[in-house]
Amino acid sequence: MPEFLTGWPFWLVFAFLFSGAMLRGQGVYWLGRLVTVQALRHTHPTGGWRLRAHRTLSGQGAQRGVELVRRWGLVAVPVAYLTVGLQSMVMAGAGILHVPWPRFTLAQLPGALAWATIYSTVGFAVWNAALAAAAGSPVGIAVLAVLAAAVVAVVILRRRHR
Repeated sequence: MPEFLTGWPFWLVFAFLFSGAMLRGQGVYWLGRLVTVQALRHTHPTGGWRLRAHRTLSGQGAQRGVELVRRWGLVAVPVAYLTVGLQSMVMAGAGILHVPWPRFTLAQLPGALAWATIYSTVGFAVWNAALAAAAGSPVGIAVLAVLAAAVVAVVILRRRHR
């Protein structure tokens, strides 16, 4: 658990994490609903950071989120909270599809509750134990180094490919 939360009572840690999950989900939803849609409709950049931002907003991540929400409906929203890497895509996808805000918020509640429950109980402990185990052994350090190098290589190759 983050250091600043260690002395707090459980209910306060839970409320803090639940609020953070709700705010993050709402922020990404509204980013998808307002910013992404307006940016894609009203801008046609030809270069620089604006073109990169335009490509990101219309890229595979946002489209995967849209596809998941289309395929699974609003069930994808709470399930996304239990995954790593899909949360932002699904929340933005719901916004891009203009899912009505009250329905999105109701769908978001069980996911945010589950996320807050996991991370206020065992989530941070499991994460820290996994990192400590990996960093404490030479094999773990090598695996972390290979993963970091792979991430850097993928980013560089994608940029060169574009």
